[in-house]
Amino acid sequence: MAHAKNHDYHILPASIWPFLAAVAVFVMLFGAVAWMTGEVTLLGAPITGPWMFLIGLVATTYVSFAWWADVIREGEAGDHTPVVRLGLQYGFILFVISEAMLFVSLFWNFIKNAMYPMGPESPLRDGVWPPEGIVTFDPWHLPFINTLVLLLSGVAVTWAHHAWAHEGDRKVAINGLAIAVALGVIFTGLQAYEYSHAAFGLADTSYAAAFYIATGFHGLHVIIGTIFLAVCLWRFMKGQMTQHQHIGFEAAAWYWHFVDVIWLVLFAVIYVWGS
Repeated sequence: MAHAKNHDYHILPASIWPFLAAVAVFVMLFGAVAWMTGEVTLLGAPITGPWMFLIGLVATTYVSFAWWADVIREGEAGDHTPVVRLGLQYGFILFVISEAMLFVSLFWNFIKNAMYPMGPESPLRDGVWPPEGIVTFDPWHLPFINTLVLLLSGVAVTWAHHAWAHEGDRKVAINGLAIAVALGVIFTGLQAYEYSHAAFGLADTSYAAAFYIATGFHGLHVIIGTIFLAVCLWRFMKGQMTQHQHIGFEAAAWYWHFVDVIWLVLFAVIYVWGS
């Protein structure tokens, strides 16, 4: 009786996953830097960037899978009480806010350069924006199509969440998630097609650097969000979601709507105003 649980909180056991996650991410990012610069050494030995990045990426993926599997098992064991679920929701909201701050810095980088473009006579005289020689994308062609694709995927996610949370309709939830995942893959494919037909490269000008880092980071978030939704789809098909306890699905839906909102700002600032 002395060890009986008399509260709504979940006391986590010791776990190796946080430490392994930190090591894996460090190896992945260190490898990425070595890959991009080609000048990184460790203890006097040159680092092979691509292989180190790949090892870190595989390790990060494995740790993510194993860690979240433990969280799922905790929920299935009844450890995710209403108080614990509220804490998970607050934690994810803080994570989304931190992601939003990242994009604020990327947008400010673009806006600052657009308002005060550097030129050969700077700082006495500003340059032009976009810089000379840069042929920007027509915002009302492929970027606008991608906007519609991403917004439709958000509608599909909302449809799936409403069908499950309010009506308990598993079939509709699965169909909505399948549509959202498919549209996420289409968005990524269209963005890759857009990059392959760009008239400028990453290192061409400050415009190109700001464009690729902002759209590229968003594209990475779309890929991650698509994986989130695909995992939720798989769990729905396996019957692992309940109508009153589906915090993983809620988090994936929030993340996807965050990606939608960021894209709308990105489309308006970079594609329309910035061109």
